[in-house]
Amino acid sequence: MGKKWWHDKVAYQIYPKSFLDTNGDGIGDLRGIISKLDYLKKLGIDIIWLSPIYKSPFVDQGYDIADYYAIAEEFGTMEEFDELLAEAKKRDMHIIMDLVINHCSDKHEWFQKALADPDGAFADYFYFRKGKNGNPPSNYRSYFGGSCWEKVPGTDKYYFHMFAKEQPDLNWENPKLRQELYKMINWWLEKGLSGFRIDAIINIKKDLNFPDFAPDGKDGLASCWKMVESVDGVGELLEDLKKSTFDAFTVGEVFNMKPDELPEFIGETGHFSTIFDFSAHTLTDGKHGWYDAPKLEFAKWRAAIIQAQLETQKYGFKANIIENHDEPRGASRFLPSYAQTPDGIKMLGTISLLLRGIPFIYQGQEIGMRNAKWNSMEEFDDISTKDQYHTAREVGLSDQEALEVCSRMSRDNARTPMQWTSGENGGFTKGTPWLKVNPLFKDVNVEAQEQHPDSVLNYYRKLVALRKSDELKEVFTYGEFLPEYENVDGVMAFYRKDESKCILVAANFGKDAATIKLKSEIEKVWLSNRIDGTVDCEKDSLNLRSCEVVVLELENHK
Repeated sequence: MGKKWWHDKVAYQIYPKSFLDTNGDGIGDLRGIISKLDYLKKLGIDIIWLSPIYKSPFVDQGYDIADYYAIAEEFGTMEEFDELLAEAKKRDMHIIMDLVINHCSDKHEWFQKALADPDGAFADYFYFRKGKNGNPPSNYRSYFGGSCWEKVPGTDKYYFHMFAKEQPDLNWENPKLRQELYKMINWWLEKGLSGFRIDAIINIKKDLNFPDFAPDGKDGLASCWKMVESVDGVGELLEDLKKSTFDAFTVGEVFNMKPDELPEFIGETGHFSTIFDFSAHTLTDGKHGWYDAPKLEFAKWRAAIIQAQLETQKYGFKANIIENHDEPRGASRFLPSYAQTPDGIKMLGTISLLLRGIPFIYQGQEIGMRNAKWNSMEEFDDISTKDQYHTAREVGLSDQEALEVCSRMSRDNARTPMQWTSGENGGFTKGTPWLKVNPLFKDVNVEAQEQHPDSVLNYYRKLVALRKSDELKEVFTYGEFLPEYENVDGVMAFYRKDESKCILVAANFGKDAATIKLKSEIEKVWLSNRIDGTVDCEKDSLNLRSCEVVVLELENHK
């Protein structure tokens, strides 16, 4: 495998709207991000991914782009963005942006021109289709509920949208449209951007016949992803995208990939540099929605991660996450209630950051932010959460039950403002925050954790530094992943191994203590989440308390 500049890097995702507000309007801004670059540098971050900051009506929080060449005034100016690029470069940090090219906003100039002339050239930038017998062209349900088809006013046509009706899908079969997108991508790369996180990219390939599927809900509709899974040829479009744009770091948001396609996506000449590993997150996907989402089982979580690691290392790298802007907080999702403590959060972080692949930390993860307490549906902002609430109510859940479902699974859990201090609004804003601040901010915030050497924040700093240290960078970047102790209940453990080193990462997610037999002598204790940094080892037996994690160097028997 050829070595790339990004292989040994650690990334951090910023949700700009909730990061830091400097002008008091209750919305985070670019100036706030610039002011925290040194904080991120101290954490050990190399790559910063910004969720969308383009001009947008914010129906879906900026994933509905009205102008790909403009910064939303809520976040600041293009001059401030250029300053962010320059300041990041001074610190040897890279900026990547969200690339949302499956769809745009209905306020985009292209779509407005399409509506003005539904038979004209711009209509072919989208999917305009005649209805069938007074009904939409097919029975697809959008990701946010309701039909994927919306009537084009004053005509017998509909336009297609897999997300909100304000997010019309772009027609990737149109070469002129593709060239417009490629021109835009190269414009940003010429500015100095290092690459992109590419949103919902598998969806760009459509079955142009839009055939009906068997309904999978009481509404008589079928989930739109069934069409995505049934169609072939997305690779040709992805290769066209790759060869038509400058060489850059790309991380794909890829669901619904076919089982044998991984080498095509992330191999030596793959479509993307890397793709996110969602294997653990999909374990709590409900068949019909959040309301029937299964509870997470440790054994299945462990097996999913191990399988993904073993499969991926044959071909390339995945990007490892605990949480992001589309998921609830990982500490609340992946840890049982007894483990939702600083020790448990450190343990979960250690496992994630020392897997093979590119670690992505989401803002607030490094201080152990957890899900918020939600008192009513009025507190939520997220379009998907509101749809899931209605879905839960329609199948018979009470208002309180539906609220509990949304409280557990809502994307707004990750979007509550960053908790900087114990002061007003967690130090996020002097104004009224656009989304409520998590009430836990008084106990969980950066300012308090800066002052405690054993805080989650300071542990994350040590953890990132360990991964990137001169002694261990090579083995943590390119070393093989080998699972171990899979038959021990509650224990997640693996080796990272190369010709010169054998590192054991072992964690006890169980409520009770666990003992494992070491296969060779301990040469060095690199990290422990015990306050005294020690390990409890007698002869060849390693004793792990509940929520304890250790990183050990063992004698390397090749």
